Amino acid sequence: MKRREVLTLLAGAAAPWPNIVCAQQPMKSHRVGYLALASGPDIAIVKQRLTELGYSEGRNLVFEVRSAENDATRLASLAEELVRSKPDVLVAGAGTLTAKALQAATNSIPVVFVGVGDPLGAGLVRSLSRPGSNVTGMTPQAAALGGKRLQLLEELTPGIRIVAVLVNPETPFSALALKELQSAARERGLRLEVFEIRAGEQLPGSIQAAVKAGANGLITLEDPLLFGLRRQIAGLVAKATLPTMYGNRQFVEAGGLISYGTDGRQIARRAAELVDKVLRGAKPAEIPVEQATTFELVINLKAAKALGISVPPALMLRADEVIQ
Repeated sequence: MKRREVLTLLAGAAAPWPNIVCAQQPMKSHRVGYLALASGPDIAIVKQRLTELGYSEGRNLVFEVRSAENDATRLASLAEELVRSKPDVLVAGAGTLTAKALQAATNSIPVVFVGVGDPLGAGLVRSLSRPGSNVTGMTPQAAALGGKRLQLLEELTPGIRIVAVLVNPETPFSALALKELQSAARERGLRLEVFEIRAGEQLPGSIQAAVKAGANGLITLEDPLLFGLRRQIAGLVAKATLPTMYGNRQFVEAGGLISYGTDGRQIARRAAELVDKVLRGAKPAEIPVEQATTFELVINLKAAKALGISVPPALMLRADEVIQ
């Protein structure tokens, strides 16, 4: 230990009792409200990162969660309920709908969104560099990844010509993502067959229709609803022997074949850091919306084997993670 550090410790030990008592007084308690379309891992990740930053439930943090459990019609009432609890900051779980619900519920309480594909197009912010209101957060830039996902799907399954797309039309971001994907498909000479999914009951029929349409590949567009149905999707496309590209690694962890997209865990952690900034006094209007800059490729070898697919060595080498 350095001499200066020893002197500092001794000085602290000699400090009068009143100062010690003051230092042990409880920290100010903060209230955070979290709105989710569906329960997901981002909630736990945000809480964990806040814990790492010095917040602890029962000591200096009240963390309230409201989930619509995939029923978007409940978001408005749940958002109003959270606003009535008078939180210091509100967190909008992944997706545009939660952020829009909180934006409609309050124009004064700070709102941090975990992942909105097109916050500018959705009217959440005036610009990415200066949001200009009570809302800021993280964007995965997922819309522009359509071409890369098609390329990877072609590498994995050479000769693919017709690609089915599962999309929830009720998610505002889906229109932008689909437009980007259609443009990329035209450039690659691929035909897309689009199937709209608004509820889980539509999945089996849509997968069957995709096969009948001659699809020999499938892509899912990022959406909280489809995320909640990831195990069902992985099971259905496996039975239909339909190679599928996902935008989220958790689809692959649930038995899916391959994913390419942003690391949602890192986005959620960074969103928690923005929450910390707000709790320390920063104004959302002046906190730039942050964009994801790193992407990960995940491959499930067990799923590939079940589909009779031999993963090219070059693709294996580029993978960030291979699930055996």
